[in-house]
Amino acid sequence: MGDDGAVKLLVVEDDRKIAAAVQRGLVAEGFTVDVAHDGDDGWWMATERAYDLIVLDLMLPGRNGFVICRDLRAAGNWTPVLMLTAKAGDLDEAEGLDTGADDYLTKPFSFPVLVARIRSLLRRSQRSRSDGDVSVIGAITIDSPGRRAVVDGTEIDLSRREFDVLEFLARRAGHVVSKDELLDGVWEFDFDGTSNIVEVYVARVRKKLDEVPGGARIVTLRGAGYRIEPAP
Repeated sequence: MGDDGAVKLLVVEDDRKIAAAVQRGLVAEGFTVDVAHDGDDGWWMATERAYDLIVLDLMLPGRNGFVICRDLRAAGNWTPVLMLTAKAGDLDEAEGLDTGADDYLTKPFSFPVLVARIRSLLRRSQRSRSDGDVSVIGAITIDSPGRRAVVDGTEIDLSRREFDVLEFLARRAGHVVSKDELLDGVWEFDFDGTSNIVEVYVARVRKKLDEVPGGARIVTLRGAGYRIEPAP
């Protein structure tokens, strides 16, 4: 938040009419909003100033949204990112989220949906910062506030979304978690993609866990869901 307590957002959108309309609407909702109209300016503002959330268009002059998001995460900047795109489909969705974006909204979108997504991401971010829990599954220690999963001092390389999936399962270790529960808990109620994205991310997390000796494994129970447990 800014010094005055207002939630500060950055909107990176090259369509000036859309950017202006989104900025006016978000200011009316009580947010402080900066706007960049190309990827290079968006990157500079995102790295030089502190924001509570970034609304990031995919197709931009200069750096595109994928590159900006990927480079922010690589630099250790975990500001929540809501990615906007005119493209649709599971492949684009997975690619966008895998670069470290927190949510994905396809154009054209309604303004109330945009606001709901922003508030949802802000709530999730606030919970993550205030949650002091540490979970241990097998040899893996999952540090929620630090957003790290560590085995014998070595950190597992997880994207933000992969960590969220692992953390959600770890909090329910030993219990079966359905695909719908994962979708609601990790992507939350206002996600407009398909539940197939859960399978994509569970498979990615499972592969990374399987590479860690003595860690944990994710078991699939056909028709029921997933369960995380210590590796045998």
